[in-house]
Amino acid sequence: MKFPIPAVLFLLACAAGAQQPAAPGAAVERLLDHIAEREQKFLESLRGHSPLFETYIQETSSAAHTEDEHPVQDHYFLGRVKVTDAVGYEPLVERTTPPPPEPRGGLLGFRAKPKPQPLRFLPRGFAQMAILDLHGLDRRNYKFEYVRREFLGEVRCLVFDVTPQHAEPGRFEGRIWVEDRDDSIVRFNGTYLPMPPPKNAPPELYFHFDSWRFNLRGSEWIPAQIYVEEAGQPGSATPTRFKAQTRMWDYTAAAVTKLDELTQILIENQSGVRDENISRDVSPLESQRAWERQAEENVLARLEKGGLLAPAGTVDDVLNTVVNNLIVSAHLNTEARCRVLLTTPLETFSIGHTIVISRGLIDVLPDETSLALVLADELSHIALGHPTPTQFAFHNQTMMSDAELFQRLHLERPAGELDAAGQKTIEIMRASPYQKTGNAGLFLKALYSHSAALPRLLAANMGNQLANAPALARLAEFTASAPALEEGKLEQIAALPLGSRVKLDPATDKITLTATKPLSLLSVREKMPFEVTPFVTYMLRAGE
Repeated sequence: MKFPIPAVLFLLACAAGAQQPAAPGAAVERLLDHIAEREQKFLESLRGHSPLFETYIQETSSAAHTEDEHPVQDHYFLGRVKVTDAVGYEPLVERTTPPPPEPRGGLLGFRAKPKPQPLRFLPRGFAQMAILDLHGLDRRNYKFEYVRREFLGEVRCLVFDVTPQHAEPGRFEGRIWVEDRDDSIVRFNGTYLPMPPPKNAPPELYFHFDSWRFNLRGSEWIPAQIYVEEAGQPGSATPTRFKAQTRMWDYTAAAVTKLDELTQILIENQSGVRDENISRDVSPLESQRAWERQAEENVLARLEKGGLLAPAGTVDDVLNTVVNNLIVSAHLNTEARCRVLLTTPLETFSIGHTIVISRGLIDVLPDETSLALVLADELSHIALGHPTPTQFAFHNQTMMSDAELFQRLHLERPAGELDAAGQKTIEIMRASPYQKTGNAGLFLKALYSHSAALPRLLAANMGNQLANAPALARLAEFTASAPALEEGKLEQIAALPLGSRVKLDPATDKITLTATKPLSLLSVREKMPFEVTPFVTYMLRAGE
């Protein structure tokens, strides 16, 4: 049930410490004006950032309310967003269905009646959903209706329904959540009023979305996650049925400077004892290893600077434990460490002695043995001494823009190295403590069964694919020994939904493993392997 604003907010005016209680209407107006003021400050603070922006879209069956709602097609966008007077977007990776060609005229020059065309998804439109209204959220343009109080995690909020005062295209219509400490909007859920259809051009459509913000510091909030869903009703403006997840991170991206180190004074002890027996000469083998290590460090540093690689942290520790188990049990005379690529597409690669695995791949792996198999496949390249691309030891080779990074940094292995690594992977897993590989084989089968519907999820941005035919052929021993893939079987979990394991801090790019409570599945539909799901964020304030 909804209640009028004055009845609820009169107590807020009294609690503010005013000696003479103000009229309820005046208190409400001040509150709404302060919300509008905070939103304007939010837009101004956002101009100082250029975060990474990633949208992954899954189309499902066009028939609404069908039992089979598994994805049938997907799309992927990665870029950087810059908010000024408009929402700017710099594309880095775009994988989507190209628009259909314009119909040609007939024999007499008349065009045939156009058939319904699939939606063309525009990444800038999804980036726009991080902004409630660029032109001002205030009482002149919007009506506010108080709904209730509600906690979003640890953050207590006032909830309002807002509607435009006038039917102007692009205005927001929906619900907002306003935290009650500084009156900042921390979540909004709804859509934008549609634009009139242009002549002789497809109409621009606005989708329904749920946009969440993250507390950067103090009273400053930043866009973090957006969930989009359309039901795809036949005959509607959006007949396509789809779901999408947008993530934004790397808000602290800035030129790394070490100039402050010049202000530090280092006093060396000149009377220290030196071991004269230590060799000061470097062998050719040591030089070669140092050169390869330099290339490895340069690539990793560039990826981390670009917000694509998570800083070393607790998730790496978990991955390193698995890799160490593999190294020790297989008696490998090598060392290796792991890092996490922050993007969604499922991929791995190794450079030098570092194994890189994507956040999306960690999300969907069903168990530790499946993780061990994926890591063993990359560890094999290190154990076999497959070379690192040493041109990156020259620092200028990594002095490139983000767009050039995706065009030039290709770390996938050639076919010969992949085949040799496949044989080595079998040896490593046979000697490992991860002997029950049934679920790992099921995961590989699930990857292959979804490869036709989800090619953009399974396409690597810069590393090795897991779901193509050669990769599965190399690991056929594990799929052959796995039980049959039965997606209709409730107790068989071959893969998890996206977002199941890794939580990303959009301000620092740090990641942690989620600590969700286990839930019993009620139906096969709740398995959702590799699928997009809504965001429900447990909000915290910075430092709490």
